[in-house]
Amino acid sequence: LLINTLSISILQIIFCFPIPVLFALLLNEVRNAKLKKVVQTVSYLPHFISLVAVCSILSLLLNPSSGIINRIINFFGFESIYFMGSTTWYRPVYIISQIWQTFGFSSIIYISALSAVPQELYEAASVDGASRFRQMLTISLPSIMPTVIIMLILESGKLLSVGYEKTLLLQNSANNAVADIISTFSYRVGLSQGMYSFGTAVDLFTGVINCLMI
Repeated sequence: LLINTLSISILQIIFCFPIPVLFALLLNEVRNAKLKKVVQTVSYLPHFISLVAVCSILSLLLNPSSGIINRIINFFGFESIYFMGSTTWYRPVYIISQIWQTFGFSSIIYISALSAVPQELYEAASVDGASRFRQMLTISLPSIMPTVIIMLILESGKLLSVGYEKTLLLQNSANNAVADIISTFSYRVGLSQGMYSFGTAVDLFTGVINCLMI
């Protein structure tokens, strides 16, 4: 349980955490105001989709017989992959879907931080001959770095608190070896099996570890 929970958490920090920062930096370079607003709105939408709907969409897309992903795989001459029942593919599917769900909404704080950067800095850099990419590296990124560090500290405080809702919806007997995490175990023993004291103790353990991490 601990290995599974840490694996998901560490993968989320490695892959899910940097994407909103990169997205905010790239969006900050868009000069067309209408296009910028459209991209922002579209990127925020997945955050508001129900987890049940997201997991249903995943099941339909990744279905081994009728899913569009496996149809594309078959088109190129490969055999279908049972993504939702594979211990190898469970974590990549979880992380990719998590990125899609969260990157837009998580970028809001970085976009806000970038909006506070004085335009004079960009103008001075442009006069000095700095390219847009150079301006991003020397002005935009250093300006939001304090925000990035604070968010990373807060993220480390959720190291053992991987949400149980999505895991419960995606796990099955075939992928349970890698899908079962501390929060689903706590839910199972505490509510399903009526072991309230033990379930509380498991949940308290995660809280203590998270507090120590911060």
